[in-house]
Amino acid sequence: MARVVWGLATSHVPSIGAAMDNHKTEDPYWKPLFDGYEPARRWLAEHKPDVAVIVYNDHANSIDLDMVPTFAIGTAESYAVADEGWGRRPVPPVKGAPELSEHLVTELIDSSFDITTIHRLDVDHGLTVPLSVAYPDPGQAWPCAVVPVLVNVIQYPQPTAARCYALGKALGRAIRSFPQDLKVAVFGTGGMSHQLAGARAGLINERFDRMFLEAVEGDPEALAALSREDYVREAGTEGIELIMWLVMRGALSDKILRVHDTYHVPASNTAAALALFEDLGDGEGAPA
Repeated sequence: MARVVWGLATSHVPSIGAAMDNHKTEDPYWKPLFDGYEPARRWLAEHKPDVAVIVYNDHANSIDLDMVPTFAIGTAESYAVADEGWGRRPVPPVKGAPELSEHLVTELIDSSFDITTIHRLDVDHGLTVPLSVAYPDPGQAWPCAVVPVLVNVIQYPQPTAARCYALGKALGRAIRSFPQDLKVAVFGTGGMSHQLAGARAGLINERFDRMFLEAVEGDPEALAALSREDYVREAGTEGIELIMWLVMRGALSDKILRVHDTYHVPASNTAAALALFEDLGDGEGAPA
């Protein structure tokens, strides 16, 4: 049976990828952020999964606002890197895990989650930047296959935090029921606090961010109880991306070990963070 071996929460700020692609990680502006990643990267290099389930949101590159699924899963053999307007990132295409993807779609629909199935998908910085955070030097191929899980955090009404946490728990059960012996990692991406437009453009709420970093390990139910309005008020219109961290947390068991975390302000105009957890559980998933 497949096992969930670790979970990684990380910001997916596009300029983080650009800093890597343009060899600026040692520049004074970027060095503190990338120095914070190093302990996690060393650990991840020794704990490579067979498949990474990456929970992210498309930024109107493959899915425009004419049709926005609340939850979707990619089922393709591979995923091209999206051209977001300035050329494709110089990173490898993403290998899919279609058998696991199809299994997850079926199991989640049977668990009463209405999942959109995507058979062709170009993946943007929401997915490729987290992969680069974890694996900065992939060479010709990423070290694992990927199942993309997309969440609508762009268009109101977004799913509630409680629904995302419940999806995560169902996702964890679905992974563990897959009959092949696979090591599976789960990424939750986006955030932390930031707002890109409007009267509060530039908002960063370090108090809320640090509370979230602690609670996502020990009290995810409290985070799941917050409304979408709570997230927008405290973390900004784009900070609502934090609900995707709860999908990752729900997929883990209740027996986890925090391997490393880091918090940095700002990366571009975003509070950027990383939190890495090893799953030490017995496969039963997080408590209801």
